[in-house]
Order: sequence, then structure tokens, then C-alpha cells
Amino acid sequence: MDKQVRTPRELEQRSLAERPKAWRPQGQLPDLNPEPGYEFKWVRVSILGLDDPKNIATSFGEGWEPVKASEHPEVTLFDTGKSRIPDSIEIGGLLACKIPAEFMQQRADHYNQKTEAAMRAVDSNFMREGDPRMPLFKNRDTTTTFGKR
Repeated sequence: MDKQVRTPRELEQRSLAERPKAWRPQGQLPDLNPEPGYEFKWVRVSILGLDDPKNIATSFGEGWEPVKASEHPEVTLFDTGKSRIPDSIEIGGLLACKIPAEFMQQRADHYNQKTEAAMRAVDSNFMREGDPRMPLFKNRDTTTTFGKR
């Protein structure tokens, strides 16, 4: 029997191709490799086996779009043939989606403006306490009596 002698170069290449030898816990949802200019989130498409079309429509209306499984080979999927959207990544009723980062900045600016407007309204409501023309509580001049007058 001939014994093969491997060169250090062959051993090095083999070690790069092997799986890690240590066990590691698997997360519920896989991490997607980032794409420049995009942000990711998981959108609920069903709950307890029932479709959630309102949530899907809301998310798609905001600009979220399904991530293509063909663009993310790092995610291993077991194809059951029940996917709602072809070539997508759906796990446990959640669909991987992406949106341009500039949309997320516009969204953040919109909600920051709404928050600031609400805070100004609250502040002006409490600041009127010091102005006698706009009292918080109106003192009533009438009295109520019970029994004989």
C-alpha cells in the first residue's frame, strides 16, 4: 500500500474548506450579508399559519421589498414549496426584506418632526398655566347647596 504524502499547501487548502469543528448555537433567524445602501428587516407575513395581508401591504407600501434568496447564498433554506413569493427568504412566517437606506432616513426625519410637534404642543399647553388669559382650570363662581336655603 502506497502512503500518500501531502504537502503543507494541500493541508492548508483543505483546512480552509472544512467546516468548523466546534458546535455553535443556531439563531432563530439567519444574519444576511449586508448590501451597501440597504437596510434589512424581517416582515411578518403570517401568524399561527394565517396570512397577514395588512402587515405585508403596509410594509411594501413603505418601500420594503423582498430579499431574493439567489442574492444571499449564505442563507440555507429548506424549500417546502409553500413560499408566498418566489425566490424569497421566508422563515416561520417572516419574510426577509430590504429598503434603501435613504428611505429609512426620510422615515426617521418624518417621525422626528411629528415628535417635535407633539412636544411643542405639550409644552405650550403647560406654559399657558402662567398666563391669566389662558388658565388651565376655570374657577366657577356658582355654588351648590343641599337642603334648606
